[in-house]
Formats: sequence, C-alpha cells, structure tokens
Amino acid sequence: MRIVSITAGAGGMYCGSCIRDNALAKALMRMEHEVVLVPLYTPPRTDGPSVSEQRVFFGGISVYLEQYSALFRATPWLVDRLWEAPWLLRAVSQKGVQTQPEQLGELTVSVLEGEHGHQRKEIQKLVHWLKTQPTPDVIDISNSMLIALAPALKQALGCPICCTLQGENVFLDHLDDAYRSRALGLIREHAKSVDRFVAVSDYYAGHMSQYLGIPGALVDVVPLGIDVDSFFPATVETDGPFTIGYLGRIAPEKGVHLLCEAYRRLRRRGELEGCRIELAGYLGREHRPYLDGIMRQVSEWGLEAEINYRGTLELEEKLAFLQALDIFAVPATYDDPKGLSLVEAMACGVPVVSTKRGTYVELIERTGGGVVTAPDDLDAFASELLRLRMDDTRRLEMGERGVAAVRAEYGADVMATRALNIYSRLVSAHG
Repeated sequence: MRIVSITAGAGGMYCGSCIRDNALAKALMRMEHEVVLVPLYTPPRTDGPSVSEQRVFFGGISVYLEQYSALFRATPWLVDRLWEAPWLLRAVSQKGVQTQPEQLGELTVSVLEGEHGHQRKEIQKLVHWLKTQPTPDVIDISNSMLIALAPALKQALGCPICCTLQGENVFLDHLDDAYRSRALGLIREHAKSVDRFVAVSDYYAGHMSQYLGIPGALVDVVPLGIDVDSFFPATVETDGPFTIGYLGRIAPEKGVHLLCEAYRRLRRRGELEGCRIELAGYLGREHRPYLDGIMRQVSEWGLEAEINYRGTLELEEKLAFLQALDIFAVPATYDDPKGLSLVEAMACGVPVVSTKRGTYVELIERTGGGVVTAPDDLDAFASELLRLRMDDTRRLEMGERGVAAVRAEYGADVMATRALNIYSRLVSAHG
C-alpha cells in the first residue's frame, strides 16, 4: 500500500505528534509499505532518525509572509524556495518563533480557510508536487488543524482521506473566542471531505467527537506506539539516590510546580530523606519565567541540592534519564490526549504516578504500570509518591507490569498494524 502521511513540525521543540507520526511511518515501512511522510511548517524534530521528506511544504516563513503581505501571495514558486530551505526553517524555528495561540488567531483561521485563505498558494504547491508522485492509496492528515487540505487533496488525487486527532484542542481552546468559533466552524465544514478520523486514545476519541461534532461511528482509535527497542529497563542497578523524575514540556499545565510542591511537603515532614527530583524536557522562551520562578522557590525552601533541571534531552540521554528514575511523576492540570512520556517511562520499567487527566487514566488502567490520583488533591499525589518510595515490592511489580504491557500494546508495530487495518478498510470501501 502507498500511504501519504502529512505531519506538522512544531518549531524547535520535540513534538509528541511528530514523534508519533515518524514512528508510525517507520513501522509501516518495516512492513514493506510505501510511505511518504510530508512535513509542513518546519522540519519535524524527533528524538530518533526522521524518515520525512526533505522538502517542507507550507513553510513557516511563507505562511507568515503570505498572511501579512499581499505581495508574497503572488510571488513565483521558484522565488519562494529561497526561504523554504529546510536549513533556514530549522534555524528560524530554533530562535523561538511565536507559536502561542493567543497571538495566532488570525493566521490559524486563514490557514483553515484553505483555498479561500491567504495561504492558498501553499495548497497549490503541495497538490502539484503530490501529482508528480505515484498516486497514493490513502492520505493521512496528522491533525485537524490541517484539515483544510482535505477538499483539495480529495479532488486532485481521488483517494480516501484519513485525519488523525492528537491534541489540537489544546491549541484551539486558547484562541480568542471569535477566532476559536470561526476555526471550529471551518474544521467542521472541511470534515465533510474526510472519510475516517483516528484518535490516539479512547478518551480523545470521545472528547473530539463532541468537540468537533463528528459522529462517533466515524472515529477509530489507534493508541500511540513507541519504538520499544529504544526504550527498555536498565540492565545494571545504580547506587544513586532515590529519584523521582519528570520528562516533558516544561509548562504550567504539566504540573511541574505541583511536583516540586508535593516534594517540599514531604521533605518538610521529614520524609524522602536522601531523595531527589530530576526534571527534563523542552523549555520554550515563553515558559522560562515559569521555570525560573519554580527554581527561586526551590532555593527559598533550601532544596536546591535536591531538585535539578537537566534541559532538553536527545534520545540516548532520554533513555539514560528514564532508566535512572525510581518513579515517574506527572501531576498535570490538563487533559493530555496522548500520554507519550508515560508510555516511554513504563517501557523503561519506571512506575508512574499521575493525576486523573485525559488519557492517563486508560494508560494506567490498561498497563497496571502506575497509579492515578484525584486531579486537585496534591496531598494524595504526595502520599502516593511516599507509598511507592516505601514499598519496593509494589514499585518493582508496577514497573514489570508496565514494561510487559507497553511491549504488548503500545509498540510502534502494533500501532502500525491497527492503522493499516483502517487504511485497508478505506481503500476497499473506495473501490
């Protein structure tokens, strides 16, 4: 089967959706299917080798210029290539370009207007290039923020269209009301050109079916998968301190401040002596004051020797970081649709303590690799950290269950098999 998968880069950050899309493409390729992974906006940043095309469509610079200058909406395509070079897009994205929804409402709506928006030329470029390639059996658009492509792609290529749902409501919810209302209306209109939707979790399937007004019967679930050969438990025990860790984007909704506060409460009671907190993950420019504030508090508490931020980690660094943890903790304050970091931690044999948010509930229930607490009960969260610290047997059993479940249900090959079943049904129905 020939599959075109359209993914969207997220600037300079490691993007869970990019990582998922890349893992799916690689797994399908291992199954000897022909996959073309087409990046939009910026080159995707993944924590392993990327299999995406080198050319970037809807280049972030072009999209921006076309939004704010009529001149660039009419420039020749050949001229556009000057600022569409992947190296330039990558360099610009590393400068911390604006990706906050509060500032991008007008641009978001324009992109979702598709062929009637300021970026219509970008659709034409993508369609033209795809028509020079062998015709795909199916096209998978990686999130509903790109759904404006569906009508043009369907008309030009005549193949079934699948749209993956994997976290876009988090962005949409932070748009100004007028822009959010218009964006949702456009997504719902373009959804008529989509043959099937795929959500990355049961929670998100139900949520987005209501959020976008999509009939539940049109939404399948393909849980995300990871390369299980890249994540595995440590083979040698270390003699370091007992370590509670967090790995992910550093942002208020992830609850990093709550993790530090829970640790402080335990230490004030004389608990967790000889332990430490290790934090790691992407820190955007807009969230540097947030982390700075946390670390100032840590210093005021006298815990600066016990709480450390390690920065952004590459794949080998990520593996070593996770393998060195005794507990993985995520007291998130929002409903995460994917839970990628939890899956990676469990694959490394690390039990998880999280709040009852979004996909976390089903991940913990199905794997047995951790425990969830009430979303607004920080004392309960702290208590679970302490219980696992004091119960070696329970902690190790959770870790073992997590490893087995992830390898059985959350591997990239399992994800690819499930996705392929959906693609095959679409192709058969299309005739």
